[in-house]
Amino acid sequence: MKIKEEHILDFNKASLETHNDSFDFLSSKLSKNGHDVQGIISRLADFQVAIPSWALGAGGTRFGRFSFFGEPSSLEQKIEDVGVLHSLTQTAGAVSLHIPWDIPSDYNAIKEKADALDIKFDAVNSNTFQDQKNAKETYKYGSLSNTSQAVREQAIQHNLDVIKIGDKLGSKALTVWLADGSCFPGQNNFQTAFQNTQDSLIDIYKGLPDDWKMLVEYKPYEPNFYSTVIQDWGASLMLANGCGDKAYTLVDLGHHLPNSNIEQIVSILQLKGKLGGFHFNDSKYGDDDLTVGSIKPYALFLIFNELVYGMANNPQNPDLAWMIDASHNVKDPLEDLIQSLEAIQEAYAKALLIDQAALRAAQIDNDVVKCQEILQGAYRTDVRPLLERARLGRGGALSPIQAYRSLDVRNSLIKERGKNTVATGL
Repeated sequence: MKIKEEHILDFNKASLETHNDSFDFLSSKLSKNGHDVQGIISRLADFQVAIPSWALGAGGTRFGRFSFFGEPSSLEQKIEDVGVLHSLTQTAGAVSLHIPWDIPSDYNAIKEKADALDIKFDAVNSNTFQDQKNAKETYKYGSLSNTSQAVREQAIQHNLDVIKIGDKLGSKALTVWLADGSCFPGQNNFQTAFQNTQDSLIDIYKGLPDDWKMLVEYKPYEPNFYSTVIQDWGASLMLANGCGDKAYTLVDLGHHLPNSNIEQIVSILQLKGKLGGFHFNDSKYGDDDLTVGSIKPYALFLIFNELVYGMANNPQNPDLAWMIDASHNVKDPLEDLIQSLEAIQEAYAKALLIDQAALRAAQIDNDVVKCQEILQGAYRTDVRPLLERARLGRGGALSPIQAYRSLDVRNSLIKERGKNTVATGL
């Protein structure tokens, strides 16, 4: 499945006049207020978010999974789906693979397919939260933190194997998320579990190529509900620091307790030069993995305010790895991802409208009201014409969702793949 450029051009024709009117109005207004409109559009056009290979099929709940048919049953088809997203949105220019779900059988063929679709390979993700087929040891009681040296060595070797796979594809980062923890008091010795994890990560870190990064993800609970070994950003930061300069903390929006001030966490990590990656999703209660911006769009905007500030003022922090991490329980996965990409771009665009100098002056003057007015003035701006113009300049669709439906993509995938295909993943 590949969307042709002429199909997108034909689709855009019907909305082009309306877009031009909306864009000209907004552009004039923003220019009068001192904004570099073309500069903002350029930054939006350059902003690329990786699509996780496991998010291209229907997500599951703890009780069931309901297919959307036409799901990608191979890595090749997953890359084709990312290509569809990128053709429409022009902001999904990378894929993040999960191993062992997505081990290529022909590396050259996979790279050629990705290159043809203008898709790069982002961070590769290891999996020690499940027992794999024919594995000698079990991760039932943990992996990198396990009391058994044999289990730890198996988990370490898996991560080293993942690095080798990613290196063949051109990836530059390894993401480590552990399900390690305990369900009951007394089950684990906290200090032993943490030290085992640190020692294991150091062994993995030694296998990183010189130009790679290790991203250490954290999560407060689930699947263990009493304790999690890497439960918060402080634990992740300590482990990253214990490994070395190429190890960083990865922030997932869903991996926080309710009402956590994520924007403050992001800001401090950037200040310390230790924010390495970002996983986008949204939630109402916990790690719900909902469509980005569907529940807390203002919180997403505040996070982007800090990210934009950090990117401009914290040269000690590396370029970030951006990725969506969501589960599509009742939506077409591709439509859900399109909505998420739009929400990310919208929050980014609004954050770019914040007058950081004026905000800083108001902060120094302790003018709390003006601080709020500056932030909310940017947030209340309808920036969708800017997003449309950024897509248009790269050959994308003015309205990706409408184009997806107008081009009948899902039914085309069903005709091509059938109704019984199931994507690998959770």
